[in-house]
Amino acid sequence: MLFVCGATAPRALAQDTVTVPDTIAQRVVACAACHGKEGRATRDGYFPRIAGKPAGYLYNQLINFREGRRVYPAMNYMVAHLSDDYLREIASYFSALQLPYAPAQPTLGSPAMLARGRTLVADGDRTKHIPACSTCHGARLTGRQPSVPSLIGLSRDYLNAQFGAWRSGARQAAAPDCMAEISRKLTPEDISAVSAWLASRPIPDDMHAETTKPAQLSIRCGSLPQ
Repeated sequence: MLFVCGATAPRALAQDTVTVPDTIAQRVVACAACHGKEGRATRDGYFPRIAGKPAGYLYNQLINFREGRRVYPAMNYMVAHLSDDYLREIASYFSALQLPYAPAQPTLGSPAMLARGRTLVADGDRTKHIPACSTCHGARLTGRQPSVPSLIGLSRDYLNAQFGAWRSGARQAAAPDCMAEISRKLTPEDISAVSAWLASRPIPDDMHAETTKPAQLSIRCGSLPQ
């Protein structure tokens, strides 16, 4: 057996040292384990795409995970001790990645279900005081700057999981939490219809978030700039 003298061990170890560049791109490589290469999402569809989302939205979600308003242990642990400035840097990095999207999922659901989903997304339901998704998320559903995400390009499983998290309180936003209020007004059948219709939408050529202000909402939303 060959033993290395303590006096020479540091030199031997130094020869094997690999210098890793200290860049934001390198520091967020760990995010790819769940969110896919460059934040484009993974094939299983559960973890969302973060590349190209509005920086304000990504920052708000990182804050929500850090403060416990959103509960997912891996995320809560990763951001628990990160500063506001560092979270902004991470959000800005992923927001700037305007990368191609994967094709939409095949349409699943009956014609009646998909029609109900389209109606809720485009028009809402006045009898239940539910605003249209497009009011905040944009006419093309690609989101609005600076803090409203796109609904296009998300999987049905992910969308269903988020509605469930809002209904149960596992996901929260700054008060007043309009998405929690809306989610609790939707029936399970409505949620399935919205998720199925959104997941089946083709990806538009331009996925940039809109810059126009949303129309006046019938409910207050703490995540939107006032």
